[in-house]
Amino acid sequence: MSSGGCGAAVTADGANVFFTFIVPVLIFILIAGALGFALAYLGEKIKVERDPKIDDVSRFLAGVNCGGCGCAGCDAFAEALVSGKAKLSQCNPTSAENKDNIAKILGQSGGASKRLVAVVHCNGGNKCRDKHAYQGFGDCQSAELLAGGNKACRVGCMGLGSCNEYCKYGAVSVDKDTGVAVVDGAKCTACGMCVSICPKKIISRIPFDAKVYVACSNTWRGKDVRSVCENGCIACGLCEKKCPAEAIRLSNNLAIIDYDKCTACGACVSVCPSKCIHNYAG
Repeated sequence: MSSGGCGAAVTADGANVFFTFIVPVLIFILIAGALGFALAYLGEKIKVERDPKIDDVSRFLAGVNCGGCGCAGCDAFAEALVSGKAKLSQCNPTSAENKDNIAKILGQSGGASKRLVAVVHCNGGNKCRDKHAYQGFGDCQSAELLAGGNKACRVGCMGLGSCNEYCKYGAVSVDKDTGVAVVDGAKCTACGMCVSICPKKIISRIPFDAKVYVACSNTWRGKDVRSVCENGCIACGLCEKKCPAEAIRLSNNLAIIDYDKCTACGACVSVCPSKCIHNYAG
């Protein structure tokens, strides 16, 4: 009797194990298999085909992911090019030869654009009055958060080197003597990173073969500029009057150069009393 009872107990325990553990596992496997099949089927139905041109274009881009084109990276820019939402001229780091190759892939006539170079439109630095002593974290973006930076000129270069820090090519540095950021034209690819990162928005790109640029961004009246900076543009108009090509004019109290007209004669450089029009050898 006792052995029969034990056999019944074993059978009952085995059944409990089967229904408690094995059956749920089997059900889970069946459900997982069904879901996997469904996902594979749906994925095949709804997948978005990637245009092979995107990879072809990406191979010819500079690959630095600088963001100067306005896209999240080179691959995103390649997608935008293929879809017609971007232009090759938006990318400066990519060589003219590679742009021509990309243009051929896209079925365009040509991709080379005029080479540009970044310049800093400030001549103040150590010659610009400080409105407070900044002692926080040492970059321009951090300093800007404290009352717009430490310079009395609202668009004065703070010389704390955010542009230098973010430049992938080592083309930007801060001159220790002047306290102003400067760009090495030989290294600059005009990617635009320094342009976008500068909190004062005083860095722009000009034609690489340009010979002069205005190293000031202050649009105040002359006497107000002089109250904060020794080297700022005072809107005297001498550069405009002396330019034989009529390539420079005053706009909102600031000298502006038309590079389509400029002959690089240097007349504006020689007559500027603030010495804020600089020669630039591209």
